[in-house]
Amino acid sequence: MLTEDGKHLYVSYDEYHNLIEKLAIRIYQSEWQFDTILCLARGGMRPGDILSRIFDKPLAIMSTSSYRSDAGTVQGNLDIARFITTPKGEIAGRVLLVDDLADSGLTLNAVIKQLKNNYKPISELRSAVIWTKAMSTFTPDYSVEFLPTNPWIHQPFESYDALRPEQLIQKWRV
Repeated sequence: MLTEDGKHLYVSYDEYHNLIEKLAIRIYQSEWQFDTILCLARGGMRPGDILSRIFDKPLAIMSTSSYRSDAGTVQGNLDIARFITTPKGEIAGRVLLVDDLADSGLTLNAVIKQLKNNYKPISELRSAVIWTKAMSTFTPDYSVEFLPTNPWIHQPFESYDALRPEQLIQKWRV
């Protein structure tokens, strides 16, 4: 649900999963065949996992991080892992790169540059995200929603960003 001022988008678990299913349909209807899904952790892990199950393709993971301060709401320096975790040796062939959103475009542009420079066995690379913001300098190959007002997206699992074990103990009285 987008707020009236267009500055915040609140997404429920059902909406989130529906959007991933719509992303799967877009990818499928393109008739592009790929060998592996490479998700960017953390934002791309949930969509990557679901797409991996739907398409029955192996899931590789590359860790990236830029949102750290204030429970993940303030962008800091971008860190990209040097290695990719994959169940099939080295990542190769046609790869679908998955993240949750194209926000500023900084992460996706940097990751694609690194993949093209350092992972020569990748023969083709396409990208898929749930949301693309108007301010993004990156245009994904597949996207479900274009956000012209660049809202802050409140994903359903973000409450865990500020939740600590002590609070769970209080909640569950363990």
